[in-house]
Amino acid sequence: MRLNGRKWVGVALAGLVLLGTGLLAAWWVPLPERLAAPPSVVMAYRDGAPAYVFLAPDERWRIPAPKDRIDRAYVRALLALEDKRFFQHPGVDPLAALRAVGLNLSRGRRVSGASTLTMQLVRVLEPRPRTFTSKVIESFRAAQLEARLSKQEVLEAYLQFVPYGRNVEGVEAAALAYFGHTAQHLSPAEIATLLAVPQNPNRRFPSPENRDRLLSARDDIARRLLDSGGLVVDGVAADTVLAEVRATRVPDLLTPFPREAPHAAAWLKAQRPGVTWLATTLDAGTQRFVERTLGEAARRLERQGIHNGAVVVADRDTGELRALVGNFDFFDEKHGGQIIGFATPRSPGSALKPLLYALGIDQGLVGPETLVPDIPVAYGGYQPRNFDGRFLGLVRMETALSQSLNLPFVRLLERVGVEGFLGSLRQAEVTSLDPRPGHYGLSAAVGGLELTPLELTGVYLALAGDGQVKPLRVLEEDSAPKQAQTLVSPGAAWLTRQALALRDRPDFPERRRLTGLPARVHWKTGTSFGNRDAWAAGSGPKHTAVVWLGNFDHASSVHLVGAENAAPLLFDILEGVGPRGTALQEEDAAPPKDLVGVEVCSYSGHLPTEACTQRKRVDAVRTAVPTAPCPYHHRVEVDVASGLAVGPGCRDGRKTEWRVYLTWPSSLRRWLAEQQRQLPEPPPLAPGCVAGGERDTPSILSPPEGQVALLIPGMNTEEQKIPLEAEAAHDRELTWFVNGAVLGTARAAERLWWKPSVGTHDILVTDDHGLTARRTLVVRERQ
Repeated sequence: MRLNGRKWVGVALAGLVLLGTGLLAAWWVPLPERLAAPPSVVMAYRDGAPAYVFLAPDERWRIPAPKDRIDRAYVRALLALEDKRFFQHPGVDPLAALRAVGLNLSRGRRVSGASTLTMQLVRVLEPRPRTFTSKVIESFRAAQLEARLSKQEVLEAYLQFVPYGRNVEGVEAAALAYFGHTAQHLSPAEIATLLAVPQNPNRRFPSPENRDRLLSARDDIARRLLDSGGLVVDGVAADTVLAEVRATRVPDLLTPFPREAPHAAAWLKAQRPGVTWLATTLDAGTQRFVERTLGEAARRLERQGIHNGAVVVADRDTGELRALVGNFDFFDEKHGGQIIGFATPRSPGSALKPLLYALGIDQGLVGPETLVPDIPVAYGGYQPRNFDGRFLGLVRMETALSQSLNLPFVRLLERVGVEGFLGSLRQAEVTSLDPRPGHYGLSAAVGGLELTPLELTGVYLALAGDGQVKPLRVLEEDSAPKQAQTLVSPGAAWLTRQALALRDRPDFPERRRLTGLPARVHWKTGTSFGNRDAWAAGSGPKHTAVVWLGNFDHASSVHLVGAENAAPLLFDILEGVGPRGTALQEEDAAPPKDLVGVEVCSYSGHLPTEACTQRKRVDAVRTAVPTAPCPYHHRVEVDVASGLAVGPGCRDGRKTEWRVYLTWPSSLRRWLAEQQRQLPEPPPLAPGCVAGGERDTPSILSPPEGQVALLIPGMNTEEQKIPLEAEAAHDRELTWFVNGAVLGTARAAERLWWKPSVGTHDILVTDDHGLTARRTLVVRERQ
């Protein structure tokens, strides 16, 4: 019966309505909920190999499978085996359905199906009984997916959700579990295995019971693919490939998923929520070497009461992190094994002195040869001491750094300024500091603040990189800064490295005195107050590394000393990750161009006066050449006959000559006197002579500026006296006044004691030339 025109129009309209209803339903009905299930988060090494795989929230191993991470040969074989017209059909393949019906009818049983990859994906996402109704729903769902997603998205979803037995889903997870590597490069035997298991996951996933079934299915699929051209190996005959496949064993056990660098993985996962593939700059070989080195040391360290440690290794040139070890043992619950040590702030001890040293050079305050005092000093209630409790008197600044003396750096911080020093740390991307103004004091020079091993690595990267801040990078997606910031000048950084490269130092490890150091290493150690943290930080030819040892419960140990335990680990790591087998040219042989030669006094390192007869040339930053003249050498006119000093008013009738004498600060003379030691002094004035020409104003050392003294109730005030000390040239006689009343007179090298009372007091000191200095001291009673 023929249909007239009106009926054809009706059929067409009905078809359009049906099509429109189907399209509307495809967009109105939500996509399968499981399609949006979060996958496993993977942290990968810089070569793309997974380092750590997290279970997905639904307790499955399921790794995203972008097309560029899956072997193309596998994708071609998959389409050839399961869905040849994948890129042509709309989710349901009518031609495949007709072929399957004809084949099944001719055989009298079901021997072929018509499911497309899209329909298979639907069954994985929404399992249903194998009924006709289920087929209809699956067909609709498949068409819906094709309407809402691109072919590439459908294929990637299939590759991510395809079942591989137990709780393993997706090609990438299966490749790791079956073969121990990703699906980016697969052999023909591996491709055939990954195609065989999803056809019957429960009876074919790798296990001793399933071995024969998996072997038979794999070989059959390989044969069919080779016969049809779905699996091709360039330059190798199909028979040869099939023989190789059959000769390859099938896996019969699942390989554990990678769980390396667990602290780095947990840290990055928390920092980048929602990112499923964390492509890092970590190097697999470096990470494993550092973990092994720290793990071997842990057994010895734990016997010494040291239970936690962390290591950071970065590329010197790029700032890219190559290794991050957060603790001895991730699973050590007793000692906080899961605390991420490299991101936990701790006191650095003396490890920040190199930065302070470089800042002092850049400001023209000191140079490597500058003579500085290392004697006791009190800043109110803060009385810094050296690590060994001893003081050296006068030392060169370079020696103070290499010997890690505390007093010279506390004095230097006082001149640089605490806030300026903290600002430089923040410029080096130290973010752990308390932002409150005035929170830190002069103890910041010797560990009175906290920062993380990561942040300390950034500081040492800048010193190794000619003073340029190199932001640390651990994720490939993080872009390098367009313009580097300057922390210190290249010259200051170079001079600092010279001091840190000296090997005749207290923190030189005993073992290395026999084995030597890796080539081109400059380093510094640090030990926090109370032996709670031991640090070692430094740079080799290609890497900068930081080692921290301690206890997260803040327990101390006499063995928590940077030189004793942290430094040997640092040297082992720098030697292990550094270049080998070639003689390395010394990188710091030539100073940078911003350094100039400056003539200084050989003794003091200051600019020479006419009294400085011995001089030498040293390097200094061109824009920050020290301008302070030598304060130690003085020319004195002396009566030849008596050897006594004379002045302009009493030289007549005497044979005189000019002689050079060394004089020392009053504070140093006072300290030496307390040690029952004396220094030679210039000759006293001859009778009837009056000194002239010296007009230096005395300066009060104690009490220090801004001090608030506290009286302890009930304690004898005689035991709470406050020392009055001043610095004055030539050990002059000083007279002290408190609130206008004379307290007493003493030489500058001597100390007077004052019994305080509650209130605000005016303290004045005057020398025998009438020059004065004044200070206000507030005294309160402790509550």
